[in-house]
Amino acid sequence: MIENSMFEEEPDVVDLAKDSTFPALDPDEVVYEPRSSRLLVRGLGENDLDDEEEDYESSARLLGMSFMNRSSTRSPSASPYIRQAPPRSCSRPSARMLVVGVFILVLVTSMAMVLYFLPGCTFTKTGCPKANSSTPMELVYPKSTNGELFPWNELRLPASVRPVNYDLSLTPNLTSMTFTGRTIINMIIQHNTKRVVLHSSEINIIKATFQSVEVKVLEYKPWQQIAVSFPGDLKEGQVCVLTLDYTANLSHTYDGFYNSSYNDKTGAKRVLAATQFEPQAARKAFPCFDEPAFKATFLVRITREPEYIALSNMPKAKTTTLPSGMLEDEFEQTSVNMSTYLVAFIVANFTSITRNVSNTLVSVYSVPEKKEHTQYALDTASRLLQFYNTVFDIDYPLRKLDLVAIPDFLAGAMENWGLITFRETSLLVQNQSSLLDKQLIANVVAHELAHQGNVFLEERFKAMAKDSLNSSHPVSVSAQVNTPEQVSEMFDSITYEKGASLLLMLNSTLPDGQFRKGLLEYLRQYRGSNTVTDDLWNSITRVAVQESVSDMMRTWTLQKGFPLVTVSRKGGEVTLTQEHFLLSTDNTTHTSSLWHIPVTYVNDSCSSAPSCRQMFTLRNKTATLKVSESVKWLKLNYMNTGFYIVHYGDEGWAALIDALKTDVSTLTPHDRASLIHNIFSLSRLGRVSFRQVLSLLDYTTNETETAPLTEALSQLSSVYRLLDKRPELGLVARMKAYILGHFGPLMDSQDWGVEESVSSQERRSALLEVACSLGRQNCTDQATALYEQWTNSNQTNRIPGDLQRAVFSVAAQSDSGWLSLLDTYRLTTYDSEKRKILQALASTQDPRRIVWILNTVLEGGIIHTQELPLVISTVSDGFAGHLFVWDFVKESWDRIIEKFPVGSYSIQSIVKSTTSQFSTQTHLEEVQGFFSSLKERGSRMRSVQEALETIRLNQHWMDRNLATLRDWL
Repeated sequence: MIENSMFEEEPDVVDLAKDSTFPALDPDEVVYEPRSSRLLVRGLGENDLDDEEEDYESSARLLGMSFMNRSSTRSPSASPYIRQAPPRSCSRPSARMLVVGVFILVLVTSMAMVLYFLPGCTFTKTGCPKANSSTPMELVYPKSTNGELFPWNELRLPASVRPVNYDLSLTPNLTSMTFTGRTIINMIIQHNTKRVVLHSSEINIIKATFQSVEVKVLEYKPWQQIAVSFPGDLKEGQVCVLTLDYTANLSHTYDGFYNSSYNDKTGAKRVLAATQFEPQAARKAFPCFDEPAFKATFLVRITREPEYIALSNMPKAKTTTLPSGMLEDEFEQTSVNMSTYLVAFIVANFTSITRNVSNTLVSVYSVPEKKEHTQYALDTASRLLQFYNTVFDIDYPLRKLDLVAIPDFLAGAMENWGLITFRETSLLVQNQSSLLDKQLIANVVAHELAHQGNVFLEERFKAMAKDSLNSSHPVSVSAQVNTPEQVSEMFDSITYEKGASLLLMLNSTLPDGQFRKGLLEYLRQYRGSNTVTDDLWNSITRVAVQESVSDMMRTWTLQKGFPLVTVSRKGGEVTLTQEHFLLSTDNTTHTSSLWHIPVTYVNDSCSSAPSCRQMFTLRNKTATLKVSESVKWLKLNYMNTGFYIVHYGDEGWAALIDALKTDVSTLTPHDRASLIHNIFSLSRLGRVSFRQVLSLLDYTTNETETAPLTEALSQLSSVYRLLDKRPELGLVARMKAYILGHFGPLMDSQDWGVEESVSSQERRSALLEVACSLGRQNCTDQATALYEQWTNSNQTNRIPGDLQRAVFSVAAQSDSGWLSLLDTYRLTTYDSEKRKILQALASTQDPRRIVWILNTVLEGGIIHTQELPLVISTVSDGFAGHLFVWDFVKESWDRIIEKFPVGSYSIQSIVKSTTSQFSTQTHLEEVQGFFSSLKERGSRMRSVQEALETIRLNQHWMDRNLATLRDWL
């Protein structure tokens, strides 16, 4: 678990009472938290405070020890009670004498301490002055980089100052990869204060002025904060201006204002500078109040060389030619208050295509060589903009919307205001691409525009896998985080996928149209403002005709995890019982919290149409509902819109299995997929045997729908990969035979030509990728033939996009195929194709090539370093690579965290990929030992706790099921 330490670096302990120059605390800014504030303990050295002794009880205990130590060091003459040493004798004192002696010793010691520690005024006629009860508690402040006290001791900024407007001027030098900047912040004082504290990271401030007077800036690097202190109060309501001139290097990681490069069609290297301001990254580009609640307006100026263009959030207002020949672009001031992480600017040699949509100029930018790949993104963005304008009844508020494909970009996309940035693979697609590839582009564009379908089922399952661990966290995090890295880790599948899943559940629970009405009410009321979670629930409650939405949703957002609903039945009485679905019991925090669960259900008399759905709200630990005694079975969580898992008991599962074997279409494809997901989850929990899992899967020989097939293949492949990493050769062979026996005929029946349906492409891709990876002869022969046709035709005979990964992966297993794919990777400009080739190259089982590709992607060059998480994930899946890649991560950890911020989604992915298939005590101890040794370089990440928990769960699963698998397969 994350340690509860106030500082990343240990500050000096200072006696503030002796420092008369230190400004007084603002009473409304002091937060007293026993476990997050370090008390000043006089009489102790700075090394006497351990991280585990930071609460009041421990501090008091240490204080008492200090007193005792000081008493014991006084000279004997300090006490009037001194005995002569008795003559040396072997005689023993009587019991009575021993008791009396001890009593006298205690009495003497106590009196000595009282006399010593009481102030001298105690026994005077006037006595001592009374203590001032209003004196604030003395707190410890860290030291700035220059050795002076830093005037703030919280990770979060004080609320005494609010920025109103930023005037930003930046001049990037794409030769030296540096930039200079000037930030002018207009701010208003909210409460009387003697300090201004804001964020800055990896920036060299060369001059600072406050109200036109030069001031000194203090910096505390562990929390990426800077501060200016004043001898007198800044008064509430006062308007102030802080100007900061600075220099910095363009970041070599993927956050802040960073440099990127690509090779043009001539092979020449081109450079550019772009921003990626995930929360906490804007501070790397300009000093700012870098928390989402500190909204302000922004005016941006960019100085550039003539061969480049500059883009920012707003339309360009004017361009000025400077005496140096450089050009200065000034952009309009933002029309709304924005959080710092939504600010963006780019300097690059890009081209664009544009279209006017509903009085908004929509543009898609790319490197010149890929301009022909931007049309689909422009068409999609244009249609989606019109759709959102209609469905939300709010017009897009800007006159322009730019979508920019950046060659070297970490995230899939970033929803900057008016300037959305993308990976090339998330925005660019050629006309010949498959519908599956185009669907990916449409999904990403739709997601980012929604900040301004059925494929979500798999994402919900992934979110549940993470949320079933003890190391998970609530969607709404009320607990204070202790480091910037912990803030970064909050942006994960719990925050995104689970959050979206809960909204889906709420939408399906409310009568038609009420969710949308409540959402519109929320958007209209709080447009441009900061909100808290309850504001959304209250807006929906005002239009809903049932219980408080807030009461229901708080049970889902304020506690981690999700419920397991167990069904038991006696005749017509069905008992539902809820409990926390938690895979691990190690270090579990037990709570009695319950969920308000909107339980939906169907039965054998009506099970597939939406009109069959019935609903029952389970608020308590146990409740009952009535059904007809003639009902043969119940299926809960209709269409899997609820975020919970259901256990039907032995009889309930048997009835559902029989129903599916009789008629596969008796349940919807989503419901069949959810049954498969639920029973595998219950197997991991130990509530059902793996024999029951395999019994349910017997029906899948007749399955043809995408959702249940992909879920079954995904679950079985996970088991196969776990077994493949253990010395269980015979069992691995039998599991392979089982998968191919169940799905082989359907795999062999797949067509290898052009497929028009997106769902069919997805199903075919899943089936054939598993078939070829397991060496199904029909699959590998077809893939080899298709690859040869492609290469022999000089790549003009296109491979359908949904088949490319399977075809390329087969080719990459041979020497000639791997080398030809590497040549193609270097030359191709088709981004979706390029990514699939990279996955194929990483799937090789040749150890030399595995080492080469890992080192190459980390160096960045032939392969952009942004692809490292993808390469590591792919290599980890193979038998030959899973140990290589773990060693690589250990040896290269410091280089990796130079490229990717600690706590970022990429680091989370790397940790998970390299450890999630370990299942032995040896590996558990090795992983634990490595990450424990990292200290501030990543040891406290939540993803490390997830990794350790997952390895333990894998161990337990193996212990429970290996014997069954040997008997049953």
